[in-house]
Formats: sequence, C-alpha cells, structure tokens
Amino acid sequence: MWELVKAGGWLMTPIVVCSILALVIIIERSHTLQFNKVAPSRLREQLITRLRENGDIGRTQLMNVKEKTALGDILATGLLYRQYGLESMTMHMQNRASVQVHQLEKNINMLGTIGAIAPLLGLLGTVLGIISSFLAITDGAMQDPTMLAAGVSQALITTAAGMIVAIPALVAYRYFQRRIIDINAQFETQAAYDSRVV
Repeated sequence: MWELVKAGGWLMTPIVVCSILALVIIIERSHTLQFNKVAPSRLREQLITRLRENGDIGRTQLMNVKEKTALGDILATGLLYRQYGLESMTMHMQNRASVQVHQLEKNINMLGTIGAIAPLLGLLGTVLGIISSFLAITDGAMQDPTMLAAGVSQALITTAAGMIVAIPALVAYRYFQRRIIDINAQFETQAAYDSRVV
C-alpha cells in the first residue's frame, strides 16, 4: 500500500489528506445526525404531558430541555415564548430551527468539496505523470517502450486514489444532505404540532 502511495508522487499527499478529512467528517456526522440524538421521538409527548399535568413548565426545566437536543431547543423556545402569542412563538421556533439546521449542516459542504476535488487531484497527477513520461522519451532518456507503460501505470495511480476518496465522500455527502432534510421535516412537524397543542 505504501509503495502505491510513493509511486503516485507528491499529489498523493493532498489526496491522502482529503481521505483523512473525509473519514473524520463521516464518522463525526454519523454520530451527530442520529435521530434519537437530534429529535427524540418521545420528547414532545413528555413536554406536553408535563404541561398538561402542571399547567406550566418552569424556566429551569425548559432550559434543561433546551440544552439536551436540537428538537428540545426548538420546542423549549416555543414554550418560553408562548405567553407572547402564537405568532411570536412560531417565529422564535422557526429561528431556532434555522440555527439548529445550520449546526447539523456543519462540515457537510466540506465533504462535497472533497468529493469534487479528489478526482481532479488524481487526474492532475495522471496528466503530470504522462507529461513526464513523454518528456523522458523526447529527451532520449527512455529507449524502451515498456518503460513508457510503467510510467503511465504509475501516473494512473493518482486517478484511482482520487476516485477511491471521492466516491465514498460523495455518497456520504448525499446521504447526510437527505438526513438533514428528514430531520428538518421532523422539526417542522413537531413544532407545528406543539404550536397547535399549546
């Protein structure tokens, strides 16, 4: 494996860096974007039950709920502003939802960028490798045509490496984008229901 990286030349360094960044982002976002961590299914019911039983939920309890999950932040914000009317409550909940969605999208665009530039870096390595092989032929340093084939095969290593990095990065990028859309839809559904109940 190390021999392939060395054979690919200096452009393998940014490709390897891209692969490490992509892996870190994929692991972190996989952990962060779990539905039960972002929008627990029973949270809204628990808040509404507590509200119906006690007639109110204390500010301290709401602040505690607000800090635990993204959905908790949105619902607790709505409950904190319900005394100012439905319009104010809805506006504040929408603002918090926008902030939370922005947090969920953190580093997702970086993943898309890695997926886009990794094959370009690989292609650049291939082009530079082929140019260097042909320059060696024109300079007379390479007499045997099999040497040209060896040079071209080495040049293609960077293209393969770029694609190996790009394909999983782009798949993860699209998956996380879809996941955030689903979570945002869940936020809207839960918040709309919360507005009607309160």
